[in-house]
Amino acid sequence: MTWTQWFVFILIIQIIHGLATWKLYIKAGRKAWEAFVPIYNAVVLMKIISRPWWWVILMFLPIVNLIMIPAVWVETARAYGKDSKVDALLCIVTLGFYLFYLNYVADVNYIENRELKPKTSTGEWITSILFAVVAATIVHTYFFQPFVIPSSSLEKSLLVGDFLIVSKLHYGARTPMTTVGAPMVHDTIPVIGKKSYLYNDNFEERNTSWINKLQLPFFRFPGFENVERNDIVVFNQPADTLLNMNDFHPDRNYYKPIDKKTNLVKRCVGVAGDTLEIRNGYVFINGVQNQLPPRSHLQFSYDVTLKKAHTSQAEQYQFFDLLKKIGITDGARLMNDGSYIIFAATDEAIAHLEVQPNINTVTPIKQGKGVDGTIFPYDNKYPWNTDNFGPMWIPKSGATLNLSLDNISIYKRAIEEYEGHKVVTRGSQIFIDDKLATSYTFNQDYYWMMGDNRHNSIDSRYWGFVPNDHIFGKPVFIWMSIDGINEGIKNWSFRWDRIFTTVSGGNERTSYLIPFIVLVLGITFFNRWRRKKKANS
Repeated sequence: MTWTQWFVFILIIQIIHGLATWKLYIKAGRKAWEAFVPIYNAVVLMKIISRPWWWVILMFLPIVNLIMIPAVWVETARAYGKDSKVDALLCIVTLGFYLFYLNYVADVNYIENRELKPKTSTGEWITSILFAVVAATIVHTYFFQPFVIPSSSLEKSLLVGDFLIVSKLHYGARTPMTTVGAPMVHDTIPVIGKKSYLYNDNFEERNTSWINKLQLPFFRFPGFENVERNDIVVFNQPADTLLNMNDFHPDRNYYKPIDKKTNLVKRCVGVAGDTLEIRNGYVFINGVQNQLPPRSHLQFSYDVTLKKAHTSQAEQYQFFDLLKKIGITDGARLMNDGSYIIFAATDEAIAHLEVQPNINTVTPIKQGKGVDGTIFPYDNKYPWNTDNFGPMWIPKSGATLNLSLDNISIYKRAIEEYEGHKVVTRGSQIFIDDKLATSYTFNQDYYWMMGDNRHNSIDSRYWGFVPNDHIFGKPVFIWMSIDGINEGIKNWSFRWDRIFTTVSGGNERTSYLIPFIVLVLGITFFNRWRRKKKANS
């Protein structure tokens, strides 16, 4: 729904609330009209049920309100003496319409100074759990969220098995667009493996299904910085149509809402308004080669020939051990001619490899200019591939682009999929929403995301621009790092030098684990001392 439609929907809900509770308001010493005034009626209701005013805010936060609104229904019934388990169940099962019964049929009286503490230990336990979930959901949605690195696309900057804290505050937190879903769960409920949200993901039914009308329009709170070139960014994969991110051959395409698409982490190498080009694997922005931060290390694939071929398995294992020792962790493959293909290596690792006594040649594996049908924008007009791409302009909010048959294939997806317009070409003409168009003004900023591991990263080269409304957050901290996380728990080992380190910074990585432990111990002993002193006094 649009914001206008949501506004009308909320007004209808307010009328229903007023009709369901106006007599209850009178019994609590309030005026009948107070039950009908939007927001104000909620503030008054909090006073009636003896709950803090800030519950009103929680009632309007998506996902959180799925817990808070039923809680308010139950608390309203309790304020009028209906505090049994059956009453609570009726409030929830009838979606609050049980209040109509209390308002018009039941003979109830307002209990002004009721006991707010649950009468049973079970009730107290449930209340504690619910509000712990509410607090965690707020932090998870609007402040910080954990994220684990699943692939080696940013290897040497971020490693597989790094557990990150992703800040929503830097770029501004998005409000959830999906309004009905499980709290603190992305797209799948663990263990049972079922979809965690209410949405019809069938492409043909996406605009007609009533449950899809429950989606909120995109809104982002102000952040304290914009996405900048070379930032490492977590975002929703724009072209995600997979039921399961590990299954690349689903039974059909799954059309997901933006905030439920697969979360990815890449480096932003081009921001809105940049002209991007890739030459021989290196990114150029506005004609100048992009310089990565000190901790970043590009990786490419290499062909390695030997002076003496490895004829025994022991020699091959020794070679693989050598690769690990010099920092080549993505592995290699022995070819039929006795050479090796190294999947990913930094310049520093290759320099160490080239001086080994049995190495003959080390040659980068890169594609010359030519068409690759798997590369954006999937148009034979452009002789682009993963190593040679562009030049291409990245759309910027408010900027106007002259459209032609030569560039429409680059920008059609952005205009159609991300900005919601119908784009059709007829002969030599372009039509947007059935109107002849020679130009287009973009409504949001776009970004170009790539992995530092240039030959082992599915990124913008394959699916194009990343819109601003897909930006999720900024990784700021590594709180845990486990080597071998994909190889079974017996092969795990902690990377102690990475635990409690920042994602960005200078050349040297600094761990804050010891200061953190000292801080926690200090706070713990201070609290114990304060409690003991208070008890003695």
